[in-house]
Amino acid sequence: MTEPSHADRAGMRSLGHLLRPHRKSLAAAGLLALLNAAAALAQPLLVRRVIHDIQTGRPRAAAVTVLVFALVVAAVLSGLQSYLLQRTGEAVVLSTRVQLVRRLLRLPVTELDRRRTGDLISRVGADTTLLRTVVTSGLVDVVSGLLIAVGALVAMATVDLLLLGITVVAVTVGFTGAIVVVRRVRPASLAAQTSVGTMTSGIERALSGVRTIRAAGAEEREEAAVTVFARDAFTAGLQLARLRALLGPLAAVAVQGAFLAVLGVGGARVASGTISVGDLVAFVLLLFLLVQPLAQGIQALTAVQTGLGALSRIQEVLDLPAESASDVVIADLPVSASVEVRFQDVDFAYAKGGSVLRGTTFVAPTGRRTALVGPSGAGKSTVFALIERFYEVSSGAVLVGDQDVRNLDRAQLRNRMAYVEQDAPVLAGTLRENLLLGRPGAVDSELLAALEQVNLLELAVRSVEGLDAQVGDDGILLSGGERQRLAIARALLSRPALLLLDEPTSSLDARNEHALSRAVAAIGPGTTVLVIAHRLSTVVDADQIVVLDRGTVVATGTHDELVASSPLYRDLAARQLLV
Repeated sequence: MTEPSHADRAGMRSLGHLLRPHRKSLAAAGLLALLNAAAALAQPLLVRRVIHDIQTGRPRAAAVTVLVFALVVAAVLSGLQSYLLQRTGEAVVLSTRVQLVRRLLRLPVTELDRRRTGDLISRVGADTTLLRTVVTSGLVDVVSGLLIAVGALVAMATVDLLLLGITVVAVTVGFTGAIVVVRRVRPASLAAQTSVGTMTSGIERALSGVRTIRAAGAEEREEAAVTVFARDAFTAGLQLARLRALLGPLAAVAVQGAFLAVLGVGGARVASGTISVGDLVAFVLLLFLLVQPLAQGIQALTAVQTGLGALSRIQEVLDLPAESASDVVIADLPVSASVEVRFQDVDFAYAKGGSVLRGTTFVAPTGRRTALVGPSGAGKSTVFALIERFYEVSSGAVLVGDQDVRNLDRAQLRNRMAYVEQDAPVLAGTLRENLLLGRPGAVDSELLAALEQVNLLELAVRSVEGLDAQVGDDGILLSGGERQRLAIARALLSRPALLLLDEPTSSLDARNEHALSRAVAAIGPGTTVLVIAHRLSTVVDADQIVVLDRGTVVATGTHDELVASSPLYRDLAARQLLV
């Protein structure tokens, strides 16, 4: 029992942190709950007064008026409280989602590498939604229910102590079992949410590769894999449903037992003249006020436990350090038109896998075009990832502008460069939105000029929407070459001091390859360009070519020099009919 108790305390602390910005709204809802409780508790006593006035023949208009007023006030307060809680619940969900998205976009790439995208999406969507219930029918219901229950017990004591004792025994026996069940809800809820996250990851995987799956005729196999995840989610959800299903009967036994005992003993006491009919009616109404909030409190505790299960998954992400959390910035990147890049005896290995770079050393001179070539797996893309500081070197140093990148502010470093990845990602949205990603302040004329540079102006011209033409999810409405050129146009638009191009011509025909070469040449003589290429025809005129093999630089020079001096480069060139 110690571990769950510790988990509960940690979960409540996390929940308190999320609710702190909304404490004024919650305090207002608590005040309304207190006033509502007072209005509700007054009603049984007012009913007793009306019955007593009827029995004694006294005027009862005043008592009836006050009773009706208490009913109306209670209804109004209940409505106001419900709206305030709903609004606060939505605000809590919004603020939590914003925090999650902020953290997800700033997590180290190493963390994102080992996590499933669908599971992270599930935490932003499904898990945060459960927090709404914690606010709307959780914490405040527990507090207001406790207030009403305590008030009802006090009022019962003023009516009849014997009936109060019977009530306390019956209710305690019934609700003790419910509390035991509630404590098992949180781990069951956590298991259910984890299963949903795994299922979402499976669906995301299948949909993102749906064309490949259909081309391979693998629909049934993927369906079977996702079905396994769905069945796991079903099993976990069923376990949670069983626990929740137990709560109703346990509460019903407590309620029915209390009512039968009170009616039986109370009826006998009325018959003996110990208490009046008005006292018995008032006590029964107070019993309603006692058991109803207790039942609601059990449901509210269930909602809180479910929310804490989801919160533990949310908090797991929020507790992860941001990419730059441990950075110590001790240098500034020089403000100049271009920068030199230098690798000094760099070693690097991914967390899972062997060494990728081994003693890698080379210099990309300022304002010149340096090409990285070599067999697949030689470490070319890893070089770019280290320059961008997606990963840190295992040993050695990467220098940009004569400064070790580990001493530079990541945002400052990345603002000075543009990176076109190998798969040329295009974001869902419009041409304009994709181009502005690299330079938010660019005007339409600059956007159109960037498209023209990469022979892509037709995309804006052929559509009546112009720059607002949709590109589809992952740029699916564009061809592979168009996606690649759009990504390059976005990079050129940012006017970087350092331009990193990873396989920029892999999806281009000869005409567009030539257009790209002209666009890169026109970006400015001061821009330092590093380009990775398997197609050597795109880099034969580079100022310098660095040949990598198994993470080590084996040769450096121009195309002609390497053909004469490097067996590996000569073999690569010969296979592409360049010698």
